[in-house]
Amino acid sequence: MIELTKLNGEPILINPAQMEYIELIPESKIIMMNGKYHIVSENKDEIIARIIRFNQAIYYMHNREV
Repeated sequence: MIELTKLNGEPILINPAQMEYIELIPESKIIMMNGKYHIVSENKDEIIARIIRFNQAIYYMHNREV
């Protein structure tokens, strides 16, 4: 899960594997695979960086166990 921030300042945890795409409106509108969406204050570069860190952590944990 990655932590992002709703426009009201509330933190939200999102599973990046369930993200379908991101619209820039100019906020970031994350459209989920189920059709629901979340509008967050982070820009696309920050969201991408968090997804990369999340995937790296999973890769690292998986390879430590093998």
